[in-house]
Amino acid sequence: MSLALLFTMPLLGHSQESKKTIRENIEWLDVYMPNTNDSTLPRILLIGNSITRGYYPEVAQMLAGKGYVARLTTSKSVGDPALLKEIELIMGYYKFDIVHFNNGLHGFGYTEEDYKKAFPGFVQTIRKNAPGAKLMWATITPMRTKEDAKVFSPLTERIKVRNKIALDYLATQKDISIDSLWEFSIDHPEFWQGGDGTHPVASGFHAIAEKVAAALSTLINDKK
Repeated sequence: MSLALLFTMPLLGHSQESKKTIRENIEWLDVYMPNTNDSTLPRILLIGNSITRGYYPEVAQMLAGKGYVARLTTSKSVGDPALLKEIELIMGYYKFDIVHFNNGLHGFGYTEEDYKKAFPGFVQTIRKNAPGAKLMWATITPMRTKEDAKVFSPLTERIKVRNKIALDYLATQKDISIDSLWEFSIDHPEFWQGGDGTHPVASGFHAIAEKVAAALSTLINDKK
């Protein structure tokens, strides 16, 4: 049995949830949970955006027989209260043993100061809804230009700041592991060459999936 959910919502002005809520013209939520009636293996949740959604299938395949891998992928950004509601909703269905989470390639209408103020609440929401789970933060991947993957998009400078904000906060959280996807991919423009500059091409997704699966394997082994 599986749960799949996809919402696409056009923006009609700012949300009523908060005066500071900033949304993109199209927002989406994509959730997939396999093996919902099984409990033999650890249950793993990947939280992220379309990058996570891209490497998810291969990660799930690489971890077959080791864990049940689910995904919660969304366009909502740290700073948007709807992100926390989505996490609470999906985590309310099942107990997760491992959570691999990432956020930072959306919500550029928020400043980095906004990101800094909201990031602790993002982590605390995951903790609250997955008590006892092993947590791992995945650093945000860079953005490159569509024309030449060797040239970084100007937004990469902002991503660099968001990564530092996240890592500075997580340095105070001694039990959260780091999956350094930024460091892994920063010197590999070929991961993006021929694509749109934001999303890796197939070979890039494969390489990142191998990195994520290896990182998650260490947490699975720690759970034994």
